[in-house]
Amino acid sequence: MRILYLDCFAGISGDMTLGAFIDLGVEEQLLREGLSQLTVDGYRLEVTPAEKQGIQGTKVNVKLTGAESYHHGEHHHHQEESHAHEHHHHHGHHHDETAHEHHHVNLAAVETIINESGLEEPVKVLSKKMFRIVAEAEATVHGKPIEEVHFHEVGAVDSIVDIVGAAICLCHLKVDQVVVSPLHTGTGFVKCQHGLMPVPVPATLQIIQNHQMPFYNTGIPRELVTPTGAAIAAGMADGYGPLPAMEVTAIGYGAGTRDLEIPNMLRMVVGEKKKTVMTPAH
Repeated sequence: MRILYLDCFAGISGDMTLGAFIDLGVEEQLLREGLSQLTVDGYRLEVTPAEKQGIQGTKVNVKLTGAESYHHGEHHHHQEESHAHEHHHHHGHHHDETAHEHHHVNLAAVETIINESGLEEPVKVLSKKMFRIVAEAEATVHGKPIEEVHFHEVGAVDSIVDIVGAAICLCHLKVDQVVVSPLHTGTGFVKCQHGLMPVPVPATLQIIQNHQMPFYNTGIPRELVTPTGAAIAAGMADGYGPLPAMEVTAIGYGAGTRDLEIPNMLRMVVGEKKKTVMTPAH
């Protein structure tokens, strides 16, 4: 039995997830070809080696080129800024406020983009599941029906790339089970479109509640788990807990943007669960 373990010791975000998958051995070209099936443009995928506290890993950056659009020609204007691990909730610092107020994308529009793509059915199903996880959380937080939730974050190109990209990578790995560690969320406050938000931001905490995800913080004053990261983890997880007993076949580290007092990385471990319980004495 092949297991994928997500070790979220420094939280999880979309870009860290993609970095960890590529570091694990998923071909970068496979990810690029999959994403090219979407009618979404205005971004550039940058994949580079990265090091945190002496640990070598991979950094994936979704660089927005200022001409983001969806299949129906809507445009978001973004300030050129790297896709930070602590990007938030409503990407307050990514958007030009006026443009951003006028171009929201709802769940149906995102689902249409996914459905009309040439991606394989399991990738489409998992991608839509992850988006729905965020939509349900946002609906609860804002007190609206799910149909009325207009995404700032999820409608943004980078979140489409993160979520669909994660689904492409996971389906390619063909594991039998995904286990996710307790989430290290961070604490403090982050700036977003509505002002200062407590960490975990409301949408992230709502996802954690909805999916009964174990979480903790150690006092690091940063947003370590983003709503997109939480939705990816919840969408992929078959269960939560410590690293299962297994024989490790691959390890990957996906780097976040910031430098923290701990290595800002998501660790992925793939292994075979052994049927034998006893280890013979040597």
